[in-house]
Amino acid sequence: MKKIISVLLALALVFSTCAVAFAASVELDKDEISDYPLIIVPGYSSSSLVYPEKDKVVWGVNMDAVLDRVLSDIVEIGVGLGALTVGNAKIIATTLAGGINDFMEEMKCNPDGTSKYPLERAVLTAEEVNNANLMITHPNGDHRQEQDMAAEFAEYIGHENIYNFTCDFRMGSEACAKQLDELIQDVKKHSGKDKVNLLAVSHGGQVTATYLTLYGWKNDVDNAVLTVPAIGGAGIAYDALTNNIRFDEECLIRFVEHGMRCEEDYNWLVKAQQLGFVDLIFEELIPQVFEVFCYWGSIWDFIPADKYEETKKLLDPVKSAALFEKTDRFHYEILPKVGEKLSECIENGMNISIISGTGNRIVTGLNENSDGIITTAASTGATCAPYGERFADGYVQKNPCGGKNKISPAMDVDASTAYLPDNTWFVNGLFHGMTYWDNYTRTLMMTTLFTDRITDVYSDANYPQFKDTTNPSSSVYAQFKDCGAGILGKTDKLVITNCNWENDIRISAVYCEDNSIRFRFNPFVKLEPGESLEAEVIGEIPELSGKSVGITVCYTSMSITPVGYRTQRFRIENGDAVENEGGFVSAETKTPLDDLIICEGIDNLLRDLGLKEYFAMFATIFRYWIEMIIG
Repeated sequence: MKKIISVLLALALVFSTCAVAFAASVELDKDEISDYPLIIVPGYSSSSLVYPEKDKVVWGVNMDAVLDRVLSDIVEIGVGLGALTVGNAKIIATTLAGGINDFMEEMKCNPDGTSKYPLERAVLTAEEVNNANLMITHPNGDHRQEQDMAAEFAEYIGHENIYNFTCDFRMGSEACAKQLDELIQDVKKHSGKDKVNLLAVSHGGQVTATYLTLYGWKNDVDNAVLTVPAIGGAGIAYDALTNNIRFDEECLIRFVEHGMRCEEDYNWLVKAQQLGFVDLIFEELIPQVFEVFCYWGSIWDFIPADKYEETKKLLDPVKSAALFEKTDRFHYEILPKVGEKLSECIENGMNISIISGTGNRIVTGLNENSDGIITTAASTGATCAPYGERFADGYVQKNPCGGKNKISPAMDVDASTAYLPDNTWFVNGLFHGMTYWDNYTRTLMMTTLFTDRITDVYSDANYPQFKDTTNPSSSVYAQFKDCGAGILGKTDKLVITNCNWENDIRISAVYCEDNSIRFRFNPFVKLEPGESLEAEVIGEIPELSGKSVGITVCYTSMSITPVGYRTQRFRIENGDAVENEGGFVSAETKTPLDDLIICEGIDNLLRDLGLKEYFAMFATIFRYWIEMIIG
């Protein structure tokens, strides 16, 4: 029953009237805007593929065809759903597999990685993929990528200066990078400009990083922004290829909340629930559709480097020798040079920026720090603690980086090993593909893409290397006055901002797991969207550095879920460095409830029931006000 409730909740999220208002547009100084054309290098599977001999579109979702197939299989689907209620997922998985195999037949590749059928891209020349032209030839929006972003981009450079990269995304990143180089040369001729700007998203980030590694010497790019890039792979591909999908429902719902800018907090209501029946379906389904995607070179480029050799055992090494020759080249020749080659591009005058999400688990179960789809380590080259853990207090970064701090305030990311330690921004809580829906990352992306104002993470104090997401689904954002983002130093105020786009809020409690740090504020102040209040810091801030503390802000709002909370971690920088304890420790923030739980069994029971966070929130509020009343 609880699983059914959880699924209904997820569906309600998708179809409910969550806050989906647009945030204010970014305001850039038009005198700063470069006049170079922009090429959008989109995420995975964004390009339409056609089968010319059959005059058939083989990739590009045709909802009518999908609906026809569902209707033709409706009886089998009904039987399968009935069997699923008693734990038998094989029937519905087999029905789904039949539809997928039929629908995807022309998308298959041979064991050597070549296409089984002679497919082509639907559009590919600069003229064909130009936004202004596509608005005439395809007014329904086909082939135009990242349309929300592009609409705002066009306010500055016009649709005639926006181009959309297409590729055969089944092929490896090197093949796609070659196609990107070809388009860049064509766009230069079409636009009459000697350089282009690149916005690369997800898989587009891997393609662009490969392009810059192999072709960056041509110096054809002015600014390149790689947001949530799959440079070193995507954890979700490993989960799928190895049939190890185990959906994390709480993470999945947070992902939906983030994407819909939902100002109601549902995720903690289902903390303990897992989509077990969906896992069963995938467990039965993947072996039956394995040959649809198992020979795609891009899938193998997605496998994280530390899991690549192990995963290769899934295929016949003789039949797939040619495929592995290409993917080995990516993993062992191209990827290891990415940092070096990107640095060379910067030295030659190019601006390269990487924006990465952190602090989330992979939605399909891989227990690594990520943006929900791509591990932070693969996206950036940084060293990360496992999901749910952090580096122990006093951790020392691996590389000195000229004395610059490269440890995240949450102490779960060491950016000193990143591909570009000084050109990579890490946003804690940012989910994959959500850059545009976070005021901070949207502004950062557009500023680095269209101007030369920001050349590294030290160019502008408004854009620090580490920051927590300000997506409206987070509701509140906290930062100490006169301190960097995520840093607790010499200060007497904690500034709390309502980052909702629609709902007003009131703060009900502020609690630090270090009891020596306390706060006083006016609980009657109503914060409208974008407004802030200052909570007075009382007590003593420890005179030390390198210690991590969690601070929880509880609030009330007029939303469907009227109470909520957010916890952010801060690193104390207020004295001598604490001694490095070594290893990893739990990243979970201690709450007043933990002081009341008398044994591990009760703690486990509350977690299993999904009630711990619920009780912890009210315990935090109760503890705060008791301390305020009794002093």
